[in-house]
Amino acid sequence: MKKAVLMIAAAVMSLSMLAGCGGGKAVSYKDGTYTGKSEVYINEDEESEEGNGYGVVELTIEGGKITACTFTTYNTDDTLKDENYGKKDGSVANKDYFKKAQHALGACPKYAEQLVEAGSLDGVDAISGATVNYNEFKEAVNAALKEAEE
Repeated sequence: MKKAVLMIAAAVMSLSMLAGCGGGKAVSYKDGTYTGKSEVYINEDEESEEGNGYGVVELTIEGGKITACTFTTYNTDDTLKDENYGKKDGSVANKDYFKKAQHALGACPKYAEQLVEAGSLDGVDAISGATVNYNEFKEAVNAALKEAEE
């Protein structure tokens, strides 16, 4: 009896470990191009509830694998974040803020490159100073991959 209980406990532990490591059902993806969008990021520490924009991912899947990816970020008014992102009223009033905003913007293509190289989000590392974009990227990728599931 004691041996049977130990065997059952070992089996339960093994199944728990497999589930925690993604050992469940394998997911396969249809070839094609898929777009995913994150929700608008709202910094709860700021007084404004307007938000700081959102991210959009476009993935290409060939042979069931991610072969191309782009990641772009937008302001809440749907304008593209570009070389002016971080400026206030068209000027660089706060150089530190502008520099941080541009650093975060520069992380976008790096996240996309990491995803293609790694083949999954597990291989994409957050870049210091671009955590909001990282979270938007993951959310948008998951939305695109959900569309691609077979």
